[in-house]
Amino acid sequence: MKKSGIVAVGAVLALLTGAARAQELDVIIRGGLVVDGSGAAGKVTDVGIKGDRIVFVGDTGKQTAKRMIDANGLIVTPGFIDPHTHTAGDLADPARSRNDAYLMQGVTTVATGNDGSSPMAIGAELAKWSRQGIGTNAALFIGQGTVRQQVMGMSDAKPTSTQMEQMKSLVDKAMQEGAIGLSTGLYYTPGSYSTTGEVIELAKVAAAHHGIYDTHMRDESSYTIGLLGSVRETIRIGEEAHLPVMISHIKALGADVWGQSKDVIAMIDAARKRGVDVIASEYPYAASGTSIEASLVPPWAMVDGKILANLNVPAIHPRLMKEMTDNLRRRGGADTLLMTSAKDKSIVGKNLAQIATERNESAIDAALEILKAGGSSVASFNMKEDEIEAFMKEPWVMTCSDGSTGHPRKYGTFPRKFHEYVFTRHVLSLEAAVRSSTSLPAATLGLKDRGLLKAGYFADILVVDPKTYVDRSTYLEPEILATGVRYLSVNGHLAVDNGALQPVMAGKALTH
Repeated sequence: MKKSGIVAVGAVLALLTGAARAQELDVIIRGGLVVDGSGAAGKVTDVGIKGDRIVFVGDTGKQTAKRMIDANGLIVTPGFIDPHTHTAGDLADPARSRNDAYLMQGVTTVATGNDGSSPMAIGAELAKWSRQGIGTNAALFIGQGTVRQQVMGMSDAKPTSTQMEQMKSLVDKAMQEGAIGLSTGLYYTPGSYSTTGEVIELAKVAAAHHGIYDTHMRDESSYTIGLLGSVRETIRIGEEAHLPVMISHIKALGADVWGQSKDVIAMIDAARKRGVDVIASEYPYAASGTSIEASLVPPWAMVDGKILANLNVPAIHPRLMKEMTDNLRRRGGADTLLMTSAKDKSIVGKNLAQIATERNESAIDAALEILKAGGSSVASFNMKEDEIEAFMKEPWVMTCSDGSTGHPRKYGTFPRKFHEYVFTRHVLSLEAAVRSSTSLPAATLGLKDRGLLKAGYFADILVVDPKTYVDRSTYLEPEILATGVRYLSVNGHLAVDNGALQPVMAGKALTH
């Protein structure tokens, strides 16, 4: 650009800034430690809001506003962005669509439809959100498992060419209706029945619309192709389909793969160096959240949805017992599986070992009885703290909750990460933790004008008290709201005001 052009642009920006300062603003957040999300060092300054946008970041001087917020001693950041949640059911329910659990963590945007499971009609779901109102901004993936089930049911067969074209057409339609990408849950049925090539063909459709690929990988442990094999598969999908890939809730799950985080990190770094856009998300807990079925039952026993029938077939019982026993070993034993939500309320809050002892039966027999009684969500304690920290320190790892019923991460992920790993143990700097929760997920998900405190960006802004920003949810009481969020602006509207949730639905349905 010629020098005269640079001067002209500078003059325009100066005029815009001057206009912003000349008008009365809606909100000025004054005197807080502003950490803008870029990774740059925080500084004490002010933020001005007009309508749904940030109009300036800097010293306001004598500028006035309809609402002045004193942020002295507080931290001001972009609203947090969670790239992996299970909030589709919450957002669809008018009684829960304000998304309180996330607002009280400082989250202003969620992505859902992860793990290969999503609403099928993406356009209709986004329209419903807009019509009824939602508390946070929200975006949707189209789930590969949902698409496969729509075309093939729960069959483990290889799709015919006609079925493959039907699945590609459904992904194409979803992307046109606003899905931000394709998600898979290759560990879960029916996604686990899909070949890598099948997934690549669907990912190419998402890539044609500039979408991304999000995956709960085929194996985070040693069930099938192993943790390292799954990372290789994920990288291959990104390379061959030519789209960014997001490894959801990256981890080394279980004793068989403890210590492999170094190899995973090296593999991803190598892929990134050769141009593959590989990103990962992580939650700051040592326990994953899943079900007793997904933890222990082999995929072959779930084909065509016949799991309950198969549990009672004498001919396969020895094989089933053997493989479930080995899966329990991978998980670390019966005392590592805590029941968190079940139809049989008497087992909630107990681990599988306790239940087996009370019933005077083996752990596998107890698990089979739980399955026959309707199953249970579980917290599976299977990760090492040093590996959680190793992944967290990588610049390509962002924060996610993977929020699910019965696990404290739905209510506590973000405050836990900051309280435990930033303020208490100093594993991450404040600026790095903010970046991993704001601009990094915004860029990964392709969210325009979000994730930074910057003039012209949407006014999704968090004002938090570092002294009281704490998660309170536990494995036994997982639905206790976090504390410490003093103010939270969603598109310029205060969703949390002086620590209290407000009756506003300021979120937007975000399309690709």
